[in-house]
Amino acid sequence: MFDWMVWTTPIAVFFTCIVLMLVGMTVWEIRSPTTVRKGFLPIATTRGDRLFIGLLTAAYINLAFVGMAGWFAEWFSLESEPSVWISFVLSMAVLALIMKKG
Repeated sequence: MFDWMVWTTPIAVFFTCIVLMLVGMTVWEIRSPTTVRKGFLPIATTRGDRLFIGLLTAAYINLAFVGMAGWFAEWFSLESEPSVWISFVLSMAVLALIMKKG
C-alpha cells in the first residue's frame, strides 16, 4: 500500500513525532482547556493554533532543506548532500519556539 513512499528513518521519526504531538495536545486540551494569548505571532492564538502554525512551519523548513540540499553540498563543498536530520532538528526547534513564545 505504501510502496510508492520512501520511508527512511528520519521521515518515520518526523511523522511519529507529529502523531505523538497531536495525541499529547489532545490529552492536554481535555485535562486543561486552553486560553487565548498573544505572543510574537501577529494574532492571538490558542495552543492548538500554535501547534498548527508550528507544524506548517516545520513542514516548510523540511521541504526547503530537501529542495536546497544539493545547493548546500555545492556551496559548502561537501562530498554528499547534508543529512535531513539537520532540518529535522531545526524544524523541531522552531516548532518548540512557536509553541512556547508564539
